[in-house]
Order: sequence, then structure tokens, then C-alpha cells
Amino acid sequence: MCGIVGAVAERDVVPILIEGLKRLEYRGYDSAGVAVVNEDGCIERVRMPGKVAELEKQANKAKLVAHSGIAHTRWATHGEPTKKNAHPHVCRQSVAVVHNGIIENHEELRTAQTKAGYEFTSDTDTEVIAHQVYEHHIVQKKDLLTAIKESIKEFEGAYGLGVISNSEDGRLVAARSGSPLVIGVGIGEYFIASDVAALLPVTQRFIFLEEGDVADITRQSLTIYDSNNNVVEREIKESELTADSVERGEYRHYMLKEIYEQARAVTDTLEGRISGHKILEESFGLNARQVFDNIQGVHIIACGTSYHSGLVARHWFETLANIPCSVEVASEFRYRKPVVRKNSLIVTISQSGETADTLAGLKEAKRLGFGQSLTICNVPESSLTRESDLTLLTRAGPEIGVASTKAFTTQLVALLMLVIVVGRRHGLDGKKEADLVKQLKALPAKIDKVLEMDAEIKDVSEMFADKRHALFLGRGLHYPVAMEGALKLKEISYIHAEAYPAGELKHGPLALVDSEMPVISVAPNNDMLEKLKSNLQEVKARGGELFVFADKKSHFKEDENIHVLNVVECEDETSPIIHTIPLQLLSYHVAILKGTDVDQPRNLAKSVTVE
Repeated sequence: MCGIVGAVAERDVVPILIEGLKRLEYRGYDSAGVAVVNEDGCIERVRMPGKVAELEKQANKAKLVAHSGIAHTRWATHGEPTKKNAHPHVCRQSVAVVHNGIIENHEELRTAQTKAGYEFTSDTDTEVIAHQVYEHHIVQKKDLLTAIKESIKEFEGAYGLGVISNSEDGRLVAARSGSPLVIGVGIGEYFIASDVAALLPVTQRFIFLEEGDVADITRQSLTIYDSNNNVVEREIKESELTADSVERGEYRHYMLKEIYEQARAVTDTLEGRISGHKILEESFGLNARQVFDNIQGVHIIACGTSYHSGLVARHWFETLANIPCSVEVASEFRYRKPVVRKNSLIVTISQSGETADTLAGLKEAKRLGFGQSLTICNVPESSLTRESDLTLLTRAGPEIGVASTKAFTTQLVALLMLVIVVGRRHGLDGKKEADLVKQLKALPAKIDKVLEMDAEIKDVSEMFADKRHALFLGRGLHYPVAMEGALKLKEISYIHAEAYPAGELKHGPLALVDSEMPVISVAPNNDMLEKLKSNLQEVKARGGELFVFADKKSHFKEDENIHVLNVVECEDETSPIIHTIPLQLLSYHVAILKGTDVDQPRNLAKSVTVE
């Protein structure tokens, strides 16, 4: 979840490293640092706690100039977010290392290294890497590449590494295991990064390193070794992204930009995957038809927002496709002993495709023999796409804001498409499929319509300015939407928020309701509406203040303690996609009033690539 950038070039790489960090800051922003081999052949390092802007100021003061270097923006795991714990880590002013992931046997290595007299200057697991590479191997007359190859055999855990040495100026060695790394290919220059977004200003040609790869990089050459130490060729891929595609443009925050991009994102998710009134099964992969013919159940594994999309999909699978569906929190799945269901389709959901717990859950499900696998993901060439039998890319485009918005809605669209193609085998008839496809096609226009509520929601958000707690309610399909609304509010405004099925109010949460506890409810016009109205009356009777996002046909009436915001009319199956957008806007505007960092909320990172 941290960000890595590295470069070897004829030109000065320092501006490239700093710009790359700015573009990766959404991945981690506790501290940042840069290390280069300067014009005197010495490693020079600048590190700062806080944002990349502070690092840039210090780098400018130091007048760094170099043709090779590495840089890092950190999300703290081991050790507080202080200068001494910031990457890069340096050993004897001879080797500098940047690292994503966690070295699980770092305590054992640190103990052995301390006994050997190695001096530690940080609390991180990463520093053992620098010592192992230099003190344990380079001092034995091994070159940098050999030292790294030998060192990684001694590490347990996950790593994405970039390493430079003062004795081999113009050389950069990268390695990955469980943490993504890409190589950017230029003309007489190469770059590394944990995300292509970092390198878009300098190249659109990328090589995606595979599990166990080690890359030996100079200005003139690139050699990649696989996990068996064989030299391999990895395909160069042209990215369709541009540097402008990850800019904020006219919007105040990336999150707001991404909320407003949802109509286009949904259009892109659907493009080329519908023929007439049918979803094309080939959209999921060449052998999708054969896989779908054999499945007897669905097992979804995901985290956070993606978990919520899975909960919505469970309703769809069971009510529309007539097939059993389980949804697992990925971080829990592999630590319990699940009963193996043969012929289950394992569905993993992840914006980045690098979510460590989800990836580990997929590997465990495959080891146990659950069945075929499919991933719904936003990033091609990610680890999940490579590990899965089938893939459906959401095509949401870069999502920079930590609080996920368009990734969630496009995941829901992708999942409904999956429900349709699976449902054909279990009783979903052509007429119902045509109706669902019609609903999907209508979504972009409806999303644009619901975004017209922005000003109204902004006004309502002022009622939350002094609140410290909030309760979200939903029923059926919309309970996961309430969960997602609560997650958004707590992520970016730091208001404590919880979500409950509305029918559970009297079983505990009603004790929390008073005039200081705003209650937000999602109220589409469906067969649960009257029961929901009864639940909300329980809140009103106890002096609670209600904010109801309601379909116009729901006929909710405003009064002193009930604020009704009418949402564009939509059919029940696709209403979770529509009703989540007002909750995104509410969270955004409340966060603005609270004065929080909307795009980079405290203690959180975008891509959770560690367990």
C-alpha cells in the first residue's frame, strides 16, 4: 500500500521521482523519501514525515541531481510515521532500499543481524533488507544483483523492492513477491513503480513483473529473471491511460471528480458486452461458457467496499439466478476452516487487483479445491487477474481518492452482468434478462439525474457539521448500501457511523437514538417499503432526526424531524447502484464541513497490499 518509484536515465531523475511520488501519494502518505547516487558517486538521501510536498521542498534545498535513484511514499506498518522510519533505508552509505509489503521473519533476521554487530537506525522491517543485502552478501564480494537474489531467499512475506548501490552507479535492481511492481520502458532509460500512474508523464510502455521476478536494470539494458533464476522475456504493454487521466481537473478533490465520472464509468463497463437484449458470456473470458455451465454455487471473497458490493450480489444471485451465494470477508476466510463446496465459482472483487487478503483468500480457495475462479477488478495485469481463471475488468479508470466511489458502482454493474449469465442456467428467462439489460443501459442517464441532487445534499450536510455519530438503515438489497454509506462517512469525515438492517432497530440500536444521532435511511419503492416506514416511525417516536433518501413513489412526507430527499425513480434490481450515489455526496460534503483531508483520510491507504 506504499508507493515505489525508481529510475535510471541520462537525464536528471530527481524531478521524475518526486512527480511519481505525488501520483502515488494516494497509496500512502505518512512519510516520503528519495535516495540517489549523486554526481560524486555517493548515496544521498532526503526523507520527511508527512506529505510529498514537504519532501519536495527539502529535495530542492539539497539541490539533488542524479541519473539513478529510488523514492518511496509510506503507509506505516512497522514503526511510527517518523523521519527515521521513512524509506529509503540505507546501510553503510552503500546500499539504499525501498520496500512495499511486510517481511514476516524480520524479528528473527533483526536478532541475528544485531548479534553480528549491524547497527539499526529505524523500527521498520525494511531495514533488515538493507543489512542483509550489504552486510551479509555485498561485503562477500558479490555484486548487487547476486546479493539481492541471495537475500530474497532468506525473506518470508511480501515484498516489492527497488535497490541501488553507490558502487554500481546506473544500476537498479527490482524484485517482487506478493507486492506489485511495473517497469516503465523509455528510450535509453527505465523506470520502476508500484503503479503505472506514477510513470505516465514519462512513458506509456510497461512491463508487469510476475511473482518471483527479479529485474536487473541499467540505462542500456533490462534483464528479468523468473523465480527459477531463468532469464525470461516479459511482454511490453501499451497503456491507454494518459497523464491527464489522473489529474483532478476542475474538481476540488479527486473523490468529487470520481463521483461525477460514474455515468461514464458505467458506460465503459457495459461497452461491448451487450448484444441486443443479452449479456455476452465471452466478456468474462474465452472459456466462460464452459465454466458457467458447471457451477452450482457462488463464493464471493472481498474486503471493505468490495465486500459490500458482494453482499448486494448475494441478493441478486439468490433472487434472480436461483443459485446459492456466500460472501466472505477475505481477511477472515483463510483463517477459518470453510467447508469445501465442489463446483463453486470463486469470485474475488478488488479495485486494485492487489488486495493482499483477497489474493491470499483466492489462493487458499484454489488450494482447498473450491472450483473455478473469476475476478472483478479495475486494473489489468494485476495479481488477481493473473491468478484467476476468468476476469471481468470494470474499466472504471484510475481511482485516486482513498474512499472508493466509481469502483463500487462499476463493481455492482459487473456483478449484475455475472448474475444474468449464471442465471440463464438456473431459470432466469429471456424476458427477465432483457428487462435487466434495459435497466443497465438506463443507468448512465439515471446517474446523471441523481447527481443533480448535489446542491440539495450540500445544504442538508450542514446539519451534520456538529455531529459525532450517525446511524444508517436499509432493508434487503439496500442494507449493504447503508453499510457502504456508513463506511464512506466514517472514512472521510471521521464521524462514527454504523449500519443496521432497519428491522434490527428494536434489537439494540434503538437505544442509541436521540436528537443528537442522525439516522440516514435508504427507501426505494419496493415490497419492503411499508415495513421500513414502520421502522422509521420507531426512530421518530424517540426524538431521532431522520434523513430519508426515497424514491418519489415512496410517498414519504417531511415534517419537523424527517428530511426527505427524493431520488430519481429506478427499478428495484438496479436501485442499489443509484441509491449509493447520494450517500457518497453526503459523505463528501460533510467531510468538507469537518475540514478533513477528503482524498487522503488519516490512517488509510488506497491499495491495501499488506495483510
